[in-house]
Amino acid sequence: MSNLTILRTYAKAAPESLPASLLFKHSAKNITIFDAYPKSIFHFLILPRIKEPRLNATVLSNLKSLINGDKGLAKEVISSLDEEAKTVKKEIQEEMLERYGFKWDVWIGFHGAPSMDHLHLHVISADLISEKLKNKKHYNSFHPKLGFFLHIDEVLSWFDADPTYYMGMVKQFKPSKFEPILKDKLACFHCEMEMKNMPTLKSHLQEEWDKLERRSRDSAKRKRKLEERADSQSTNDNEQNSRADSVF
Repeated sequence: MSNLTILRTYAKAAPESLPASLLFKHSAKNITIFDAYPKSIFHFLILPRIKEPRLNATVLSNLKSLINGDKGLAKEVISSLDEEAKTVKKEIQEEMLERYGFKWDVWIGFHGAPSMDHLHLHVISADLISEKLKNKKHYNSFHPKLGFFLHIDEVLSWFDADPTYYMGMVKQFKPSKFEPILKDKLACFHCEMEMKNMPTLKSHLQEEWDKLERRSRDSAKRKRKLEERADSQSTNDNEQNSRADSVF
C-alpha cells in the first residue's frame, strides 16, 4: 500500500476497522485521525469519507479536484470539515489546559499542493516544535503567513465572494503556484526573524515556545492570586456584616 494513497484507504474504510492509535473520532461524513508524523504538539487530519457516487475518490482527490467540480458540493464538503475541525480544536484546547495549564492558538487549513492523495484538513497547534518537523519544506508548508497553508476561513470566503472571483481562484489553483513557496527563506512565524538553517530555526522556535509557556504560567499564577485575594476580601466582608447584624 503506497503512503501517497493511504489516506484514501482510510476514507474508504469503516471507521470501526481503523486502529485506536490512528482513529481519533468519526462522524457520518468525516473521520479524524492522528497525523502519523505530527509537526506540532497537537496535529490531526480530518478526511471526508468516500460516499459513492457523489463523493467519489476522484472528486475528493484534493482541494483542487473538489473546487473544480460542483461548487455547491464543494462548499458542502468544506463546511462539514470546518464544523468538525471546530469541535476538534475545542478538544485540543481542553487537553492543552489539562496538560499545560494554558491554551494557545490552533490553525485549521489545507495545503495548496498536498503531497498525499485524498482531501485532508490539518488541525494543528501553533507551535511547530515537534521532532518530526525536519526540513524547510515541512516548515514552510505550515507557516501561517506564506500562503502554502490555506486557512479554512479564507477558503470558505471564496464561496461567498463574487462568482468571477471564485472562478478566478479555481483557475489559478495549480501546484505551480504553491510549490515555490516551499523553497522560500526560513523565517520565524512568531517574530519573522530570518534563520540560516533548520537547526537554528528549531532552537529559536523552542525558545519562543518556552517563553510563551512561562508567560502563560506566570499569568495564571497572578490570576489565581487575585482570585484568592478577592475571595478572602469577600469572606472578611461577610464576617464583618455578620458581626454588625448581631449587634443590632
